[in-house]
Amino acid sequence: MLVVICILLAACSSGTKEETTAGISGTQSEEATSTTKVEPNNSETKVVKDQFGEVTIPAHPQNLVVFDSIYAEYLIEMGVTPQIVLYTPEVEAEYRPAYFKEHGVQTIEVEQYQYNYEQLLALSPDMILTAGEGMEQGVYDELSKIAPTVALDANSEMERAMPKLAAIFDKTEESAKVLAEFEEKAAQAKDKIATALGDKTVLVLRVEHNRYRFMGPKGGSSSVFFYETLGLNSPEAIKDSTDWFSQFSLEFLPELNPDYIFLEDRTLVGYDTKKSMEDLKSSQVWANLKAVKNDHVFPLKTSEFVSGVGPIGSVKLMDYVVGKLVP
Repeated sequence: MLVVICILLAACSSGTKEETTAGISGTQSEEATSTTKVEPNNSETKVVKDQFGEVTIPAHPQNLVVFDSIYAEYLIEMGVTPQIVLYTPEVEAEYRPAYFKEHGVQTIEVEQYQYNYEQLLALSPDMILTAGEGMEQGVYDELSKIAPTVALDANSEMERAMPKLAAIFDKTEESAKVLAEFEEKAAQAKDKIATALGDKTVLVLRVEHNRYRFMGPKGGSSSVFFYETLGLNSPEAIKDSTDWFSQFSLEFLPELNPDYIFLEDRTLVGYDTKKSMEDLKSSQVWANLKAVKNDHVFPLKTSEFVSGVGPIGSVKLMDYVVGKLVP
């Protein structure tokens, strides 16, 4: 009996030693990575901050669903390929479907501004990524029930969103490289435009159903691309506008009287701008503008500057703007 007891005590002592060693090892790993931990099933997770607080996500997601095609492009160019991206074909940039196919990303068509929770559940994501600005808490809570959801505390602007995405996926160096390459191309485009235009003004005019709006040069989002990145000069009357788009009446156009106009025929699902466009182009106010008289009015697709920005799309849009403004 004494021999049996001694054997049992020795076995327990050995097990305790192994468990203690493993515990110390795990603590050291956690201290080294600060926010990464190893779960009992050996799947790594980490804690990140988003628009709504802290969220625990897989360190290496295997079925990442990205809501914003812009974000998917940012990730791919940094070397992170998501498994699934949701997009609305009617307002998607033309080059993107082929771009995603080339990188092996599955695309799922969805209705604009709609969340189909049953569809998302069927996709079995282990992580969901989306833009957080403008998202309601209730929507975020519903998404979080399906999978760990990161609602990035940013909009679609490359300079804001990309570094934050890079921090989540440990791609800071890659992100900096992509941004540096883009900034170099943008600087060259800006110089060409400045040389060609001097102090001439450019207006981005949006035609909508029963109304017209102009892009404010200090409105953020796409305004940054046109009026900061490319350095376009806005008409004096709206130079301090901080709204992305502001409504105005046609009678205000002579006060703006830009040298160049990029004319957007607003694209939305189930949206009809035909009459508004006809009314604009048939008005005497429109006919008397400098840009119209000099044939300096250029079409602008909604998808090109709303959903089409990114390391690939922004360069395409940049080339288009330069091609129209620089002889």
